[in-house]
Amino acid sequence: MSLDKDIPLSRDEVADREVTAANAHADQMADPPPAAVSPPPLPQAAGASRFHESARAQVQGAATYVDDIPELKGTLHAAPILSTIAHGRLLGVDTAAALAMPGVRGVVLAGDIPGDPLLGSFAHDEPVFAQDRVEHIGQVIGLVVADTVMQARRAARQVKCRIEALPAILDVHDALQAQSFVLPPVFVRRGAADAALATAAHRLHGTLNVGGQEHFYLEGQIAYVLPQEQNQWLVYSSTQHPGEIQHWVAHALGIASHAVRVECRRLGGGFGGKETQSGQMAVWAAIAARKFKKPVKLRLDRDDDFLVTGKRHPFAYDYTVGFEDSGRITGLKLAMAVNCGFSADLSGPVADRAVFHADNAYFLEDVEIASYRCKTNTQSHTAFRGFGGPQGMVVIEAIMGDIARQLGLEPLAVRRRNLYGIGERDVTHYQMRVEDNILAPLLLKLEQTSLYAKRQEAISAWNSASPVIKRGMALTPVKFGISFTATLFNQAGALVHVYTDGSCQVNHGGTEMGQGLNTKVCQIVADELGIAFEQVLATASDTSKVPNASATAASAGTDLNARAAQYAARNVRDRLAQLVAGLDGCGAKAVRFQGGQVSSPAGSRPFTEVVKLAYANRIQLWSDGFYRTPKIHYDKATLTGRPFYYFSYGAACTEVALDTLTGESRVLKVDILQDVGNSINPAIDIGQIEGGFVQGMGWLTTEQLVWNAQGLLTTHAPSTYKIPTTGDIPAHFKVDFWPEPNREDNVFGSKAVGEPPLMLAISVFEALRAAVAAARPGKRVQLDAPATAENVLRALGCLNA
Repeated sequence: MSLDKDIPLSRDEVADREVTAANAHADQMADPPPAAVSPPPLPQAAGASRFHESARAQVQGAATYVDDIPELKGTLHAAPILSTIAHGRLLGVDTAAALAMPGVRGVVLAGDIPGDPLLGSFAHDEPVFAQDRVEHIGQVIGLVVADTVMQARRAARQVKCRIEALPAILDVHDALQAQSFVLPPVFVRRGAADAALATAAHRLHGTLNVGGQEHFYLEGQIAYVLPQEQNQWLVYSSTQHPGEIQHWVAHALGIASHAVRVECRRLGGGFGGKETQSGQMAVWAAIAARKFKKPVKLRLDRDDDFLVTGKRHPFAYDYTVGFEDSGRITGLKLAMAVNCGFSADLSGPVADRAVFHADNAYFLEDVEIASYRCKTNTQSHTAFRGFGGPQGMVVIEAIMGDIARQLGLEPLAVRRRNLYGIGERDVTHYQMRVEDNILAPLLLKLEQTSLYAKRQEAISAWNSASPVIKRGMALTPVKFGISFTATLFNQAGALVHVYTDGSCQVNHGGTEMGQGLNTKVCQIVADELGIAFEQVLATASDTSKVPNASATAASAGTDLNARAAQYAARNVRDRLAQLVAGLDGCGAKAVRFQGGQVSSPAGSRPFTEVVKLAYANRIQLWSDGFYRTPKIHYDKATLTGRPFYYFSYGAACTEVALDTLTGESRVLKVDILQDVGNSINPAIDIGQIEGGFVQGMGWLTTEQLVWNAQGLLTTHAPSTYKIPTTGDIPAHFKVDFWPEPNREDNVFGSKAVGEPPLMLAISVFEALRAAVAAARPGKRVQLDAPATAENVLRALGCLNA
């Protein structure tokens, strides 16, 4: 027996032998492969309609949401103690009855907060739990913690809070009179609006009230917090912003952010309602978990979710507009009163975006816009799909309709005369040049494909013959800016791992909420590496993998995260290309990755073999990627600059019928032409367009939020708050894409599609206003949104205001 077999090898000697074997394998692979017939190439992943990556699991009930995560032994459940008074002094909390109930472990109040008693929001104006004052019905005063969720909820209702009622402000008009604001008013001016109005050929003064909207996500607000070793915490949260959850929980517990890990595999809908306000759930659950040293889950039931969380901001408008005989606007003064609720939350940037989008698609030369951020004793209103954009656009579209009726002109003609130009009339009121304008040809194409003129003639004939059922139609455009207006949020990171079997895992800072973000990211990464879509897996958003990620919001989820993932995949691909170039004696740029093959002028190898070869040569098979949006800048003090990387355009033509006896209405036909650039996934994009439109239709027709005189939200369940159903979808619902890539260098040449389609539904509201006008020839249309049957009857003069 030889000596080397009698003596065990050292660890270093074993490693040397493994390297020698790997090098031998590399030497074998270094020879160019024979010119063989390659397998059929794989189809490109991006640009094709791929199934949503979770679709099969979701229809099988196998997709895991926070409430599906197996609960650890000893998990406790929390339920909120809510204020029943809109505004008052909190004098005491009597928990005796609750503590005596079965299964109750205790309560959590403001005195149990180990860190800052105020939430870690940018305005730092909202208490974690109410302390000496309550400011809306539904404000959380504390928690009851029990063995089961129902024990906690029943006990929470037995807590008695002593509150001395104070006068409450429940209306923006009262807030304006009292100068009650969560943030200072903002004014944006260009030119001389007063002078332009004084010399205008025609002037109109008008008001408009537009209600808020409940997010009504299918999965309610929920957080599950698990204590870890050494004062570390694991948070499962249904959130659009894991990074902010991490910051808020650390802030409330008085610890560093690195001690808090937040994970979110998916959420069952967000629509903006889980951008900041999922943070409260996580903070409350974390404080309870710390106090009781047990895992704690907090899941709001639907009624409490309505009462606790904020909505889309209601707006009230007052405007004076001057215009020419042709309908072109010459001057505009517009005041927006924003109902922000009791704290700032995201009201500042929401109100800013409403100011930015008060032009929609139209050039406003002499304009003055005032934005009042009103404090009321209601829930703190928050982000909602469109983020103030819909509230900015709806008023200018109403003004266009009013001008057309005042002058007896065709509304589409008035809209067309006010569009932004190319090379002239192309700078917004916030000093951003509109460089990618496709408004005129897009409107023309939809006008033609929807048979707009022919249908308007038919509607006119119908209305002349029908005394009860009136019809209306409107074709309205959308120009929506894409980027976070807060420039610092326009950044993203991602990780791409390639395994030795050729499979790939990608992780990024965005969250999957049904919109198909993970699917699109996987498509982009698959094409960057030249492999099959099925070989790429997106994993849960996790603050321990990608830190400091921005919220998945502002329609920028794919723009940011898919680009970051693409860069990460490109780093890995470039390393593989360098390896193959060295083996085949060519430049790295001559190496191609496509169809599961890695090809050079010398031949082709399967991607999997190249990966194994790279591993054998100790080449890094993972990488990070980082992306920040170029070109953007913005002065928050003056609301000027280039806040948006590009604009997303679209238009919708909608026809409605209205019963003048009952006020009921129905959407009959919808034709949409949407600018999505090069669509990464057409099926997903069509779903986003259809869903966004229907959600916007609900906001403007049926979804009415009603607070009573005491400040109680009385529409807090599906029985009283009506979202659209399948029966509300028109039989004719046609969606087409504008056939042009993004003119800016965006991932795959695509454009954002999450929010812009919601504003296409303004065509529904304008069509209803046209139908009301047909029922009352020569009368001014005063229809507030939502256009419920009751509001329609008021507009028809059948009910008192």
